[in-house]
Amino acid sequence: MSGSKPDIFWSPHHPDRYVICDSELGLYRIGPVGSAEAKAGTLPLSEETAATLLAINSDTPYMKCVAWYPKHEPECLLAVGQANGRVVLTSLGQSHNSTCKELVGKEFVPKHARQCNTLAWNPVDSNLLAAGLDKHRADFSVLIWDISSKFSPEASVAAEKIRLSSVDLDSGTVVTKPLYELGQNDACLSLCWLLRDPKLLLAGMHRNLAIFDLRNTSQKTFVNTKAIQGVTVDPHFPDRVASFFEGQVAIWDLRKFEKPVLTLTEQPKPLTKVAWCPTRTGLLATLTRDSNIIRLYDMQHTPTPIGDETEPTIIERCVQPCDSQIGSFAWHPSSQNRMVVVSAANRVMTDFTVFERISLAWSSTTSLMWACGRHLYDCVEDGADGLKSTIEKDIATKMRQRAQSRYGHDTVQLWKNHLLAGGNDPQLKSLWYDLSYILWKTLLHKGLISQCAEDMELKLQGNKQSVVYSGIKNIVKTSSGKTSDIGSDRQTDVPRYHSDERSLALRLCGWISRGSDVDVEPFLRSLEQEREWERAAAVALFNLDIRRAIQILNKGATAEKGDLNLNVVAMALSGYTDEKSSLWREMCSSLRLQLKNPYLCVMFAFLTSEPGAYDGVLNESSVAVRDRVAFACMFLSDAQLPRYIDKLTNEMKEAGNLEGILLTGLTKDGVDLMESYVDRTGDVQTASFCMLKGSPGEVLKDPRVQCWIDNYRNLLDAWRFWHKRAEFDIHRGKLDPSSKPLAQVFVSCNFCGKSISYSCSAMPHQGRGFSQYGVSGSPTKSKVTSCPGCRKPLPRCALCLMNMGTPVSNCPGTGKSDEKMDLTRENKLAQFNNWFTWCHNCRHGGHAGHILSWFRDHTECPVSACTCKCMQLDTTGNLVPSDSS
Repeated sequence: MSGSKPDIFWSPHHPDRYVICDSELGLYRIGPVGSAEAKAGTLPLSEETAATLLAINSDTPYMKCVAWYPKHEPECLLAVGQANGRVVLTSLGQSHNSTCKELVGKEFVPKHARQCNTLAWNPVDSNLLAAGLDKHRADFSVLIWDISSKFSPEASVAAEKIRLSSVDLDSGTVVTKPLYELGQNDACLSLCWLLRDPKLLLAGMHRNLAIFDLRNTSQKTFVNTKAIQGVTVDPHFPDRVASFFEGQVAIWDLRKFEKPVLTLTEQPKPLTKVAWCPTRTGLLATLTRDSNIIRLYDMQHTPTPIGDETEPTIIERCVQPCDSQIGSFAWHPSSQNRMVVVSAANRVMTDFTVFERISLAWSSTTSLMWACGRHLYDCVEDGADGLKSTIEKDIATKMRQRAQSRYGHDTVQLWKNHLLAGGNDPQLKSLWYDLSYILWKTLLHKGLISQCAEDMELKLQGNKQSVVYSGIKNIVKTSSGKTSDIGSDRQTDVPRYHSDERSLALRLCGWISRGSDVDVEPFLRSLEQEREWERAAAVALFNLDIRRAIQILNKGATAEKGDLNLNVVAMALSGYTDEKSSLWREMCSSLRLQLKNPYLCVMFAFLTSEPGAYDGVLNESSVAVRDRVAFACMFLSDAQLPRYIDKLTNEMKEAGNLEGILLTGLTKDGVDLMESYVDRTGDVQTASFCMLKGSPGEVLKDPRVQCWIDNYRNLLDAWRFWHKRAEFDIHRGKLDPSSKPLAQVFVSCNFCGKSISYSCSAMPHQGRGFSQYGVSGSPTKSKVTSCPGCRKPLPRCALCLMNMGTPVSNCPGTGKSDEKMDLTRENKLAQFNNWFTWCHNCRHGGHAGHILSWFRDHTECPVSACTCKCMQLDTTGNLVPSDSS
């Protein structure tokens, strides 16, 4: 290797020793920095390791290739290929082994001198050494030497003695007769023994890759290719071989040797070395000329090619062990993903470990794991209480718990769904109360709930459905309000606005019940029952009933064991005066800033504000949206109300506040609001159930809605909630008929292959499926006993011998009274008795009712001469229904 770049080889026996070869051989031992073995002349390889030079061998000049003897004995025996084609056995260090002394210095000389390009020891029969030579006329280029053979002077000719006379060696150490000669009239550039069979040798010849079998040297398997350099076998996959030509690497499968199964991306510069990692499956490293990086190709997850033109995918990455140009590298034989690289000049060496890519896995049950190399790590926090609290707050955990409680499936009393969600989320409570009112209105419009003729709904009969679903935002746009002065405990009248639309909005907010009278007393009593004293007092005050507000506060103070805030506010309200410059107003303004409850604050803001200027009430974000909207519908003018509703709607949409559904309804604005909510919380469960209540034409076709529904279904599948997902699909199908999947399984004709039930929809029937074939059990139903496509007769029942499609009630029974009772016990069960059923093993079958009755007393098929135990082949055949006794 004089004048060429250095190469590096790890010892096959000692994990801490390797050889560097260029113009001479150098044996190094690697160890930790600061160890007792380290000497003054150690070379640092990394922050943790250093190398110590143990021996140098400069006795073999003109080195072109080196191969380390694979066995433990003799130790440190190397074969060196020279420029003249000779192969010399040499050693590093002193060995007292007699076998090593006999082999060291032995030469293997070809007939014609030419360069030796590659060497390879047989991994099993270690006496065999293969050498690849350049082409020389009609001579052989692949020579397999037996290192245990000896030179026989009497068998040599005079010309051979003359050729060897110039060699100053004992003739007993020179071997001129190879054991095998292969590859005539060609050149060999690379060699490797196949791991699956030690008698097979893969050689990169001048124009092809050839596989030689030592058991029959006259024949060879070859494929024409330019990728003939650096052939190497994957140690983890003996049938996978890599080779290269210039800047391109080809991956071969020896089982399909016609062409490469994979061709890697071509590099701009020629390749100098490729090597499989011995400790990592499917990891290939490549090095290009004048480069300081090593490219890695991960083929561990390479799928099996499907078809001739399919190429498997790989993962490519680059590592930079050092800053200088790399001359060569070598994988460590046992340390995982470790290699030593040597620079192209000055023998600068670097110990480098290729770190694996870390793959994270977050399970659907909030478990975090990651894989790195051969290790699998599970994330466990130190504080168990903190971890449990974090998991409980996670939206995935909440959705999982809600799914187990059948959250969203209560379609009769929708408002109860917020209780199934835990009952502690005010936004969900507001949402489901709004949807509950919408459902009630829908039933009302369909005539399922009676209503007095004088009610508001009759006036909006033309557009009821749109009013309910479009939200309060669109309701107030059509409002034609009128002012009326209503007396109150206040000394001056406060203008309030009334219209049919405003009354509808107040009912949507829950302040008043159905009817023309504005009566908030039922709402106040419900708030008192829920012990929401501050909110009840504020609603009473907004309805200009100060006396009722004081009564509620006093009642709350008594119930809450003398709440000081409620007593103070009640006393303050009792001294109300409308004089603008009074001391009462001054004291209430300062008291309002000290109160923590938002409803108590807005009570004083309302009393101290000017008519029409209620920003202190309307802009209090801690007050429920429905209460602010109801207040606005009572006290804002026709010009102010739409502006405020639009402003509040935009705020709700931006914040993703579910209380805004009251304003937007289940419209496009509602989808926008729900999108913000999902982006903020990730709660696709609530979004899916909520949107299913909307108009199928406008809401459910939105791609965002479909995305939420699909993601929730995938979540249920990931949690293995198969039945919950099926219930959700059924629930979805009822609300959105267009989502019902098409039939995926059908019974086909044995002759034409067409479905025998394709004309189901064209014939009147009860139920679905095979009712036109008489499965309803009624003798008056039409019978179809032949294929609708080809008119061939359908198979016969193995028991009653009637064609399929004939109802069981029309078939002669088996003579057992219990069977007749089973067939007429329930219409649903009777329909199942007529279903087609057959054994997937013997293909015999019949009516389901007859087959079940047969296998109650028998184990074998009812067809004569058939010994198939049909029912026992199916695990469900041994199951007992849970309701059986």
